[in-house]
Amino acid sequence: MVRLVECVPNFSEGRRPEAIQKILDAIQSVPGAHLLDKEMDKDHNRSVVTFVGSPEAVVEAAFRSIAASTQIIDLNNHKGEHPRMGACDVCPFIPVQNVSMEECVALSHSLGKRVGEELKIPVFLYESAATRPDRKNLADIRKGEFEKLREWIGTDPDKKPDYGPEAIHPTAGAIAIGARFFLVAYNVNLQSTNVKIASKIARSIREKDGGFPCVKALGFELKDRQMVQVSMNLTDYRKTSMKTVFDAISAKAKEEGVEVVESEIVGLIPYDAMQSSVCESLKLKNFHSNQVIENQISQSQQDPMLSPQAFIEATASAQPTPGGGSVCALAGSLAAALCRMVYGLTEKSKKYSSGLEGLQVQGSCMKELQEHLLHLVKEDSEAYQSYLQAKKLPQENEEEKEARRVALENATMKSILVPMDTMKKSLEILVFLARLIDKCIPSAISDIGVSCLMAFSSIEGAMFNVQTNLSMLKDLPLKGEIQKQTQEILSQAQQIKKEVLEKIKF
Repeated sequence: MVRLVECVPNFSEGRRPEAIQKILDAIQSVPGAHLLDKEMDKDHNRSVVTFVGSPEAVVEAAFRSIAASTQIIDLNNHKGEHPRMGACDVCPFIPVQNVSMEECVALSHSLGKRVGEELKIPVFLYESAATRPDRKNLADIRKGEFEKLREWIGTDPDKKPDYGPEAIHPTAGAIAIGARFFLVAYNVNLQSTNVKIASKIARSIREKDGGFPCVKALGFELKDRQMVQVSMNLTDYRKTSMKTVFDAISAKAKEEGVEVVESEIVGLIPYDAMQSSVCESLKLKNFHSNQVIENQISQSQQDPMLSPQAFIEATASAQPTPGGGSVCALAGSLAAALCRMVYGLTEKSKKYSSGLEGLQVQGSCMKELQEHLLHLVKEDSEAYQSYLQAKKLPQENEEEKEARRVALENATMKSILVPMDTMKKSLEILVFLARLIDKCIPSAISDIGVSCLMAFSSIEGAMFNVQTNLSMLKDLPLKGEIQKQTQEILSQAQQIKKEVLEKIKF
């Protein structure tokens, strides 16, 4: 099961591409962290970076990016339109796939603790990770910015950080770390140089002043472009869309005698946010994303891991992945599918359905096992790809060597845990079919036999991968325990296989 978290750190630097590149390099040095986007704004003197990956990879990439920013950004010399209190000003985690908001809150605490202890930066948790009601809103935490917080932290009890020292970092300031829903950063630019007009409109539309729900807004001057801007964060586009705020700003700008020049999206947004605004603008009725031709084309071009023919060809290619681990997981998924078929056929039979009494719970779990093992097909390949990426990391100095060693160790451990998961799940299938064989319709007995052989092959093959990867870790404290577990699973599987096959007589 692929688990994805998005991270969108904001850095107080938007004028030096070479500085931001060092931060991007730090993110990309982490196997499993995938950089999606970066936005630099000279007027705001701020950059927004977006990357995704597994929870573990994203936390590590976030830490490295924050560490890099402390080396290259000095807030004592920073000037820009956007409020800020830190070199890395804010770092939110957003759940994307198979990850809960509660887990992202836990990631916030984990990162916050490490940033506070290792980088000596005071950390304030916000949004869903907030430890106090008055810290849910980022603007409340950031009030006073770097200059005032330098005086308040350590003297004002209300400014005691959640993690880190009770003194602001002399150059990197403080940081807000949290967990939240997808945020849309949306700006509307006006043909005026009067920032008071932008500020007035911002106040009229933002939630805290009685405006639209889930809207935060400020007015800024864009000196280089001779315009002013209503800069917004839409914290829940499902409650207030871009179309809604754009129409409101346009109407209020007209009242002030100025024109809307353009609007802009900063960073990435979910497809649904764009779709809702388009549908609202065009008054589309019963529109579905499947009506977009590119979506239909994308769906028709199946993932090689999900198409049998494509998977076979991918396995046969002269590439290291997908390999034996993925094949084992697929064998386990097919074994579960056969179990479901036999169970379903028996359940439909008037003569044999009553014999399934006591198997309903296990039977209903077969679909979950089938899908879980199918996810492991891809996860096994990704684990080995992470290992290959870690091998390519530089090792020119001691720090780089240590980072490479840790990355290799983490990737190897992942390459052990995935096939171990395959073994455990396939054993569950064997345990179930050992009971099912005595109750199923006779015509499906051969399918039980095939399911048994597939599940056993999945276990035995996955064990090869565990043992191979285990041999690459010299000083792993759990090495003996892992070897013990794999042998126990294999022994159980051998016994069940023997018992099941003895019952199949032709």
